[in-house]
Order: sequence, then C-alpha cells, then structure tokens
Amino acid sequence: MFKAVDLWFPGYIRSLLSRLGPVTGTRHLMVCVCDHYEPFRDGVDVVAAHQTVHDWLSAYPGSVDSFRDADGMPPRHTFFYPQEEYDAAILDSLAAFCRRGFGEVEIHLHHRHDTAEGFREKLVAFRDLLHQCHGFLGEEKNIEQKSRSPQRYSSSSLRYAFIHGNWSLCNSRPDGDWCGVNEELGILSETGCYADFTFPSAPSPTQPKMVNALYYATDTPGRPRGADRGERVGFRVQAGQEAEIRDPVSGGILNPEPCIPSKHPLLLITGPLALNWCRRKWGVLPRLENADISATNPPTADRVRLWARQQIGVIGRPDWVFVKLHTHGCVPGNARVLLGSQMRVMHEALQREFNDGQHWQLHYVTAREMHNLVKAAEANLPGSPGQYRDTPISPPPLIP
Repeated sequence: MFKAVDLWFPGYIRSLLSRLGPVTGTRHLMVCVCDHYEPFRDGVDVVAAHQTVHDWLSAYPGSVDSFRDADGMPPRHTFFYPQEEYDAAILDSLAAFCRRGFGEVEIHLHHRHDTAEGFREKLVAFRDLLHQCHGFLGEEKNIEQKSRSPQRYSSSSLRYAFIHGNWSLCNSRPDGDWCGVNEELGILSETGCYADFTFPSAPSPTQPKMVNALYYATDTPGRPRGADRGERVGFRVQAGQEAEIRDPVSGGILNPEPCIPSKHPLLLITGPLALNWCRRKWGVLPRLENADISATNPPTADRVRLWARQQIGVIGRPDWVFVKLHTHGCVPGNARVLLGSQMRVMHEALQREFNDGQHWQLHYVTAREMHNLVKAAEANLPGSPGQYRDTPISPPPLIP
C-alpha cells in the first residue's frame, strides 16, 4: 500500500472530506464490472484462447441466474477488448453473449513508444471494425452543435469507452513505457470516446492524484499525466458544447443547459480507492482497496460496503452512488473467482444490503450505461436511474 503513496493518499484524504453528504429517501447504487478481457494474455495460442473464452461465456449465465437488480437486469460485464489481440471468432462469440443481455464490448489498448498519429489511427480503425463487423459500440443521437464552439468529435457518431493498457494513460508511467503519447485525452475525445475507465491503478505509480471522483480532465500539452487534475462532475464551471439528454419516451430535451466545461475535456469515471481496515496486513496495517477483483483479492461483503462508502458520484446528487470495479477475466485464477462462489458472495451482499427497495436500489450497469447515468445525474434528472440507461449514448446495434 505504500507504493506511490505520495500520489494517491492526499487525494484519498480530500475524497473523505468531500463526500456527497446525507440523503433522505431511497439511494441508488450503480455497479459496473469493467473486464480487461485479454484472451491471448501471457502469449497463449489461438486454440487455448478460444477455449478460455468458450468456457467463460458458457459458465457465466449459470453463475448469475439467481440475481437481478431493481430493474430486472442480471449482473453484467463490460468487456474492454484489446485492439492488439483482435480475433474475429472471439468477438463474434462475445457478440452472441451480449445479445443475451449479459454485457457489452468497449475498447482496450496496450501500446508503447507510440505517436499521437499512431494512437489516433489505432483507435479509429478498431472503433470502426468493432461496429461494422461485430455490431458493437453505441451512437450519440440528436447532437446539436453550438456554432460558437469547435466540433468536439470526428464526423462519426460512434461512441466508445476506453481503458488504457498497463494503466499508462497520458504517458503516466515514470519511465514513459507502455504509451509514448502525452496528449491522449484530446485524441480520445476527438475520436468519439465518451469516458475513460482506466483508474484507479494504485499502488502503480500511474495512479492520478484525483481519487474517488467522477471528473473532467484535459491534456497538459507537452507533459504527461493529464488525468492528474480535473473538474469534478457537478461543478458546472462554464457551459459548452454537449449532447442534449432527451426523455426516453417523449424525446423532449431534459437538460436544456449543457453541463460540460467549454474546453471539452474527457470524462473520467474512477472506481473506489480506500484503506481497508477489515483486512489488515500483519494484523496491523490496513490493506489498499483498489476495486480489483482477482484470485488474490476476491470480493467480500466488507469490500462491497467499503466500495459504497466512498460515495463516488455527482456533486449535488448524493442519492446516486457509482461503483466501478475492474478485473482481468481471462486470467484462469480470476475466472474461477468471477464464475464461482466468491462472486456469488458479492452479489448476495449487494442484494441483501443495497437492494431492499426502500433504503437502496441496485442497478447492474455496463460502462455505457454508467456514463449515461452520470450525465443524467449531472443534469439532475428526476426518478429512477433505470430510465436513463440508453441516453444520450444508444445501445450497440447488436442489442435489440
């Protein structure tokens, strides 16, 4: 836990002092599992990779069949699939799995010694490939550009979520490895990325100084680590260009005032980062909680409670709490946790403590849906979060 403590600990203290505040009435817990889904990890061959994916997708429905959220949705994964591991057969299998309502696919990328041009080309090519050949990725509808503002995105209406391989967003490793591009936030935004889901990464030194926050960040030209600082969602500094959020039934505009700062930074959705005093090292020191689900860090009921206690959300909407988890699902030991009894412990705790219908309602969401609900909370839209899952970013075409 002491690795890179100078990066994350001050931000953690600030997060304790700026929690969302007390709530009257029902609270809503949004839970998203972001899976760094790497079937060719550690150099496995094609046959082994295909078998891993087949076994994983076959076992998952039965592992979650008894769990549903307040909207009747099952637990789901967002598969952040690596561009450099493209395999058409695997992605077709994931598409069939997603059509059954168990998840969505977004973009993951490991690259090193890259250039801005190379990064952009990889993103655009993979974005279009996922959509055109496999039916992945949603689109942003009803965009009204402000004539006084430069266009935020490329001409494509495709939108995607992103996780940077090796946590190295904006060249954030001290040695500069596993990236090479300082100004990644702007390129992501320009190519249609609606949010980055890379962090937290502590105890890695790639961890940004913003902790337990939903925030907008911009590049620092010529310098790495653009994600270190940002504006927390809900401050509404200076309105600029942004898509309208529309009522899912009437189609009417629900947020006539745009609520993103004028420089069009990228939204970063981070997961819980905390000290876990229930799991002490040597019986004395607290362990670091970084929202990772793995064989060495399986989910437990006390971790579930700790995630919710961080109160990650939009300023002004303390009743909506966002929990973004991450895992590497194709690692065999992790897969046994994700598909076995330890994951059931997590879901049982979520159902028991955060889905009673009176004090809490639980919502299993994909990365796209979590982004949409952040935007709905930012616009202070009324009612249950469930009605805003599909706006402003629509579901991918493969989903009915």
